[in-house]
Amino acid sequence: MELYFTMIIIAIGIFLFIKEYFSIDTTSILIMALFIVSGVLNPEEGTSGFNHPATLTLGCMFVVSAAVFKSGLIDGLSDKIVKIAGTHYIIALIVFCCISALISAFVNDSAVVALLIPMALSVCRDTGIAPSRLLIPISFSALFGGTCTLIGTSTNILVNSIAEKQGFQPFGMFDFSLAALCLLGVGFSYLFLIAPLILPKRNTTVENEFTNTQDYTSEVTIVQGNKDIEKPIHKTALSTDFSAQIISIKRNGDNLLIFDRYTTLKEGDVLKIVISPDKLIKLEAMNMYKISGNKKGLNDAEHPKILFETMIPVGSDLAGSSLKEFKFRNIYNCSVLAIRHREETIHENLSEVTIKEGDLLLIYATKEELNQLIQEKLVILLSEYTKAKINYKKAIPALVIAVGVVAVAAFGLTSILISSMVGCLLLVTTSILKPKEAYEAIEWKVIFMMAGVLSMGTALKKTGGADLISDFVYNTIGGLNPQITLSLVFLVTFLSTNVLSSKATAALMTPIVISLATAMDLSEKPFLIAVMFACSLTFMTPVSYPTNTMVYAPGNYKFNDYLKVGTPLNVIIWIAASFIIPYFFPF
Repeated sequence: MELYFTMIIIAIGIFLFIKEYFSIDTTSILIMALFIVSGVLNPEEGTSGFNHPATLTLGCMFVVSAAVFKSGLIDGLSDKIVKIAGTHYIIALIVFCCISALISAFVNDSAVVALLIPMALSVCRDTGIAPSRLLIPISFSALFGGTCTLIGTSTNILVNSIAEKQGFQPFGMFDFSLAALCLLGVGFSYLFLIAPLILPKRNTTVENEFTNTQDYTSEVTIVQGNKDIEKPIHKTALSTDFSAQIISIKRNGDNLLIFDRYTTLKEGDVLKIVISPDKLIKLEAMNMYKISGNKKGLNDAEHPKILFETMIPVGSDLAGSSLKEFKFRNIYNCSVLAIRHREETIHENLSEVTIKEGDLLLIYATKEELNQLIQEKLVILLSEYTKAKINYKKAIPALVIAVGVVAVAAFGLTSILISSMVGCLLLVTTSILKPKEAYEAIEWKVIFMMAGVLSMGTALKKTGGADLISDFVYNTIGGLNPQITLSLVFLVTFLSTNVLSSKATAALMTPIVISLATAMDLSEKPFLIAVMFACSLTFMTPVSYPTNTMVYAPGNYKFNDYLKVGTPLNVIIWIAASFIIPYFFPF
């Protein structure tokens, strides 16, 4: 009976992951709760993910990475990066891809991409290179870099920890680096030679600044004295002078279900319009329309507001809630005037729109107000790039500690969990990070997601579900050549990751491939490596990996762009991995 419950709960979890009714961390905790309530796992087993080595290691690495970023060391290289990258498109492509891969091998890839996006956009504005020509390669390169070390991605840590808990020898820091570097070489060959021929070329003119080429949905109200009152839509200044598209009209509290270009506007009408940001500010300056959500006005002399284009990064507390639920205006005293979610136009009331990671927000705020949002990791700034100042008194010790964490684990002196914990303690006790800063550095949504998805693997192992699935797989393909079996495992894993989260896929696949390797009397290592690589190297959709989601809106991409660029790369990597992994990790 417990096995049936396990399969049903996992099926529910997969459905919720795909449909995205809830955030990924909420779905993960829901799955954990269902396992406990159904009796499949007792409370101690169900919540064991919170003290699992993978979860603890990941939390510590968040703190170590934050210390390196906060020190300004990486920002200190920004001037040289931007200067070199600004010489030619191919040079920019190579520079940003190499930087992205290199840094992502050791620190959180989402943080790396969040740092590089504004830098890349700065180069695009100066050179006329379309952002769509750079951002997808930056994201893909971060994924390749993350596979190169044990700490490169949370997926590597997760798979390694599950295997270690089941009694298998853990991987070292650089055990699979050579195999990963071979795949990185294959990936870079594609990104430098083939991808430029496929990547879309949008927003390529210098005159079209990135911040001025995006259309947003905004809500405006017609005020008394407006010259557009009693005019048909197609003759209003809103249409002729501002090229705004009216998508809905609310009159006396009711939506007009039918309207066309001949419909006349009335005083008090609330219009939802699609308009570019630069024209939006000009519209406000004419005092004919009141922009909803503008608490103090755009041109308050005592509190001057500036137009900022920002993005919701991975782990932002804003993600998963609406501005109204978050009490955004009351807390931060600034206004969100427009929202862009991927390429789709949002029709709902802006204050009630559920914000998602990767969304762009057009914010009117003072620089001080915006800095508060940035410091609290709610948004990252896209409209301009300002590098952090290097604090050498903290930067050098932070770098030494970070290198020490990696080196101690790499030489096998202790586990990565112990070395990262000691590193965190040193960062806090030496005041490089304050305890509050260390706490805020941890992406708690990811921690809760890890704890939740780990319960799936625990349930599969406890109820025999992993053995049952592996027996089915063994009876189906067990007679095939081990290399073909490995190839099919890689294929199923990366296809699953393109619709599920990478961590959920890893938690499900790891116990299954361990049982499969045991049944086939083969080494478990090549299968574990296949799961690690396949979960990270997913390029086919914008939701397959957080970094892919992050570049979607800033690059002005469409869903099909990922299919066109990512599918060939995924197929190439799948074929290459089928030969490279067994070469370095024999069966």
